[in-house]
Amino acid sequence: MVLETVPAEYYLVLSAAVFCIGLFGILTRRNALVFLMSVELLLNAANVNLVAFAFYWGNVTGQTFALFVIALAAAEVAVGIGIVLVVHRNFDDVDVTNATTLKW
Repeated sequence: MVLETVPAEYYLVLSAAVFCIGLFGILTRRNALVFLMSVELLLNAANVNLVAFAFYWGNVTGQTFALFVIALAAAEVAVGIGIVLVVHRNFDDVDVTNATTLKW
């Protein structure tokens, strides 16, 4: 049985599409939660690239960096949710344009 691998171009197209969706979400939305989800999409696009190239070149360096990016994403979400909760508590909205300062 011969297993054919998926070409690297497919992974790159998928990663570029996910990155563009995340970038569109960051540039057009004002909701802080959608902003955080868009940043997660950007990081996941980078992870797809790292793992695809690690598989293509036959080493685990890209997979190791992908694990660090996942840990970074988890820390970013923890801090981001804390900031969103403070903004919602102070302004009763999670619109990032309303919260220019955190003064009451």
